[in-house]
Amino acid sequence: EVQLPESGGGLVQPGGSLRLPCAASGFIFSNYAMSWVRQAPGKGLEWVSRINNLGESTTYADSVKGRFSISRDTAKNTLYLQMNSRKAEDTAVYYCVKDRTPWGPLYFDYWGKGTLVTVSS
Repeated sequence: EVQLPESGGGLVQPGGSLRLPCAASGFIFSNYAMSWVRQAPGKGLEWVSRINNLGESTTYADSVKGRFSISRDTAKNTLYLQMNSRKAEDTAVYYCVKDRTPWGPLYFDYWGKGTLVTVSS
């Protein structure tokens, strides 16, 4: 059974750094691209970032480019999202999402339950 439990969320102040981990299980982690997707209160889903199966290629939404960094540790089967220079508009539920392929066109097949990050002073 594929499981994608996210952690690391909570109430954080604007600025500074926060890292969200997602400890994947139930599939061969190094075979698939992974993404982070978020949903702000009252808004739709927003894709944030994606990394290919071996961690060699990454892409980012313009809204987080230069502030967030995605990475993966294949030895630990864990996906990370490093969030720097947090803004109030980063407040959202963050989802860890598995792709159906190592890279190429975006095609999600499994989602975590999400972790809430609230950015507020």
